[in-house]
Amino acid sequence: MVEQKKTLRIGQVAQHSGVSVETVRYYEQRGLLQQPRRSPSGYREYDVAVLQQLAFISRAKALGFSLEQIGELLQLQLSPEADRSQVKRVVLEKLQLIEERIHELQRLRSALQGLSASCDGQGGVDDCPIMTFLKQGDVDACQPGSEQQVRTEAD
Repeated sequence: MVEQKKTLRIGQVAQHSGVSVETVRYYEQRGLLQQPRRSPSGYREYDVAVLQQLAFISRAKALGFSLEQIGELLQLQLSPEADRSQVKRVVLEKLQLIEERIHELQRLRSALQGLSASCDGQGGVDDCPIMTFLKQGDVDACQPGSEQQVRTEAD
């Protein structure tokens, strides 16, 4: 007797992996998942290994990798010529992007702190230094040590 390999339909894949049917289809379109076999009636038939691939994608997304980067990692996983240095390069590139984003967020925090400090929270909105800045200011002007500090009416 020949044992038939266990396959899953797209709804089962979605249910077991915690992603939607639309997400599974989207990952197929993006090349993150291989196109599944089709049953004689046209249903997608997935090998159970697709659940591991979806878990890989979910973990990579949780670490902030883009779908493009995840695709690159999946290709490295499938390539017999790939080595760890290539995987590390992808991670270091992502880390650099995160460092740049952190720097940008720190700059924005500083700008918002400067705006907050410029307003005493009293009076009408028309002469609010924050609103004045938002109408005509430059974000860099709110940075501490900037030559163009936000000015209040009292200045």
